[in-house]
Amino acid sequence: MEAFGAIILTGGGSRRMGADKAVLEWNGRRAVDRVADLARAAGAARVLTAGRDHGLEHVDDPEPGCGPVGGVLAGARALAAAGLSRALVLAVDAPTVTVEDLAPLLAAAGPGAVYEDLPVPMALRLDALPAEAEIGWPLRRLVERAGLAALPCDEDVRARLRGANTPEERRQLSGRRDAGGL
Repeated sequence: MEAFGAIILTGGGSRRMGADKAVLEWNGRRAVDRVADLARAAGAARVLTAGRDHGLEHVDDPEPGCGPVGGVLAGARALAAAGLSRALVLAVDAPTVTVEDLAPLLAAAGPGAVYEDLPVPMALRLDALPAEAEIGWPLRRLVERAGLAALPCDEDVRARLRGANTPEERRQLSGRRDAGGL
C-alpha cells in the first residue's frame, strides 16, 4: 500500500457538545490522542491535526471558522510538502472508529473513498482534490468533486463512524460494546 498521512479535523466549535471534543476523555484518554493512535495503527506515516493545536503535529485552519474543508486543504498541503500523495481524513469526534473500519477506505482504488452518507472518515489521493476547492465548501461537495467512491456501510458500524456531536450521542456511543475498545 502506498504511504499516506492522516489529517485529524479538530477545528470545530463544539457548540452542541459544549466542550472541546478533542480533549474529552474516552476511556481515560483524550479523543485526539485516541484518533492519532488509530491513524498510526492503520499505517499512517505522518499524523497531524488541522484546526486547534492539541500538542500533536499541527496545521492551522486557513482562517478561523472556515469549516472542515479548510482543514482538509491545509492538511493536504502539509502532507504533500512532506512527500506524501494520499491522506486519511478523520474526525476528532469519532474516537471509537477501528482499524477494521478504515481498511476498506484505504484499500479503495481510484481517487479514494468514503462510506455512504458519511463524508468522514475519508481516504483520498491528494491529486484528486479539485483545484477549485474553497475552504467554505461542505465536505460532501469536496467528496463529490474529488470523485470519491461511496462504500456501503453496515448500520451497526455507522454510529461509530459518525461519532459524537452532543453529550447524549457521546453517552450512547461510549456505552456500545463495539465502541473501539472503550
